[in-house]
Amino acid sequence: MTDLKAQKRSRVKANRRKRESQPREWKKHFQRLLRLTVLATSCSLVVCGGVLACRLLCDSGYFRVDQVRVENHRRVSQEEVLALSDIQMGTAIFDLDLEMIGRKIEENPWVAAVQVERVFPRGVVIRVAEREPKAVVNLGYLYYVDGTGEIFKTLEPKDSLDFPVVTGIDRQFLLQNSKAARSLLVDAVALIGELASRSHFNLRDVSEVHIDQAEGFNLYTYVGGIPVRMGYGNFAAKLDRLEKIYQDLEPRLLGLKSIDLNVNDRVVVKIDRGTATGRG
Repeated sequence: MTDLKAQKRSRVKANRRKRESQPREWKKHFQRLLRLTVLATSCSLVVCGGVLACRLLCDSGYFRVDQVRVENHRRVSQEEVLALSDIQMGTAIFDLDLEMIGRKIEENPWVAAVQVERVFPRGVVIRVAEREPKAVVNLGYLYYVDGTGEIFKTLEPKDSLDFPVVTGIDRQFLLQNSKAARSLLVDAVALIGELASRSHFNLRDVSEVHIDQAEGFNLYTYVGGIPVRMGYGNFAAKLDRLEKIYQDLEPRLLGLKSIDLNVNDRVVVKIDRGTATGRG
């Protein structure tokens, strides 16, 4: 009898491929590992050496502050800026917190923004952007208002009063409706700016800018305190109409009761039939 199992086993063995073992290239792997180790070690030494060199250079005093320059200041003195910055001479220039220094200087109400920069190797420059007052607002005390409608400083005896006075906004309204109050002050500053550019009726002719939340803006003339009713918006066109006739009106201001510019294409002048009194 034929042994089928034996034949099957013999065919299977005959079909298998014989694998030859490949010798491992240990020398090549070792050389590659050695190169990587040397490279990593070299990089570490370079970095550590650089850090150590920088540290030694900083400790040597080469980067210690010996000059602070203040630029673009007019109302705030250099001494005030330096005192607020609290930069000590001899401090390492890398130890300065520039953002914190800027915040300290901005505590001065005249300062709107500050830019602080390192000037290598031993200097610091402080660039100051100051606020420009555009008007004085009466809130029980007098305050300066800038071009953005922000109330930024209480007036002191040494401060100038040579600015238009804005009335009609009280402290309570300002606290309860800060956004609306600021918007009104922005419009007031815009009206003042429009007056500043005029030839015949300008800031010299106005003693007060009054804000009435119902009626809008009223200007009071310096002579006689005559109200000029401006309402809201279109200030340029309204002042254009007034300037055309103001040279004729000016000599008769004390006899007027009011001037209304809220009627389209007209100037409505009311005559005071009684004794002329004024606020100016």
